[in-house]
Amino acid sequence: MKKIYIICLLMAAQHFYAQTEIDGIMMAKNNFCAGAIYEYSSWNKYWEGTYKRENLNFGTVSTQKIAFNGNYGITDNLNVIFSIPYVTTNATAGTMAGQKGFQDLSLTLKSLVYEKEIKGNWLSFYVLGGLSVPTSNYVADYLPLSIGLHSKTASVRLMSDYQYGNLFATVSGAYVKRSNIKIDRNVYFTDVMHYTNEVDMPDGISFNARVGYRTSRLIAEAVFDNWTTQKGGFDITTNNMPFPSNTMNMTKIGFNGKYNLKQISGLAIIGGLNHVITGRNVGQSDSFYGGLFYVLYFTKKTKTTTTDEK
Repeated sequence: MKKIYIICLLMAAQHFYAQTEIDGIMMAKNNFCAGAIYEYSSWNKYWEGTYKRENLNFGTVSTQKIAFNGNYGITDNLNVIFSIPYVTTNATAGTMAGQKGFQDLSLTLKSLVYEKEIKGNWLSFYVLGGLSVPTSNYVADYLPLSIGLHSKTASVRLMSDYQYGNLFATVSGAYVKRSNIKIDRNVYFTDVMHYTNEVDMPDGISFNARVGYRTSRLIAEAVFDNWTTQKGGFDITTNNMPFPSNTMNMTKIGFNGKYNLKQISGLAIIGGLNHVITGRNVGQSDSFYGGLFYVLYFTKKTKTTTTDEK
């Protein structure tokens, strides 16, 4: 079989939802992978609608995250994945204070529903379902320094993966349903006046594609990622603050790497970087991350030697 069970899931934090599930790898039954990632991102230019600009009242806005992640193999073809980040924000100018705290807990079920060998190569299809809920009473109506949007989400993702020797390509798409939120004011303006403290949050669509090199010890991949807000969002008005229900579209490219240490079985080092190339009502951020993960084997591990490990 194509599945590389001893590899721990590559986990890279994203801005709007937890991206801990979208690779073509499954955790073996009764094995548990856990670890932490540190991520730093910053921007000093952003899109006000489609207009790209600076804002000297913010200077450079930065976000630091420490995400705690885990992946457990219920069966060889069904995994449950969790992630919870601790987020700190900061601006180098102006009077707005940065925020910090635990953000949203995400849970994902990942199922390998079909796999076929084609002349020594492997084609796989996956279905994923996810939920996220805020874990603290952080303030959503404080952008761009809020640590999150405080909306509960539910998502469904379809994914396919094709491995040709040590080369692979993975594509996936998801629809993300977001609940309404409540803010600490009873009147606010979007494109019309609202006399309520409830904000109608627009849903989103996520698309992800990645290509690269993958063995039982090393993964190196280039990534294209897009988030598109659905009907219901609106643009930041001129010289105004962002708002939680803004249209927030983003396209970014990046690189991810992962290496399983030969000297310490089960221990992996990961790292990567991302750059936003275009957006709407979001900052043009650059980010990098790194982390460590370790696999706990709750059943007897069988060692298979391949040319990649020699």
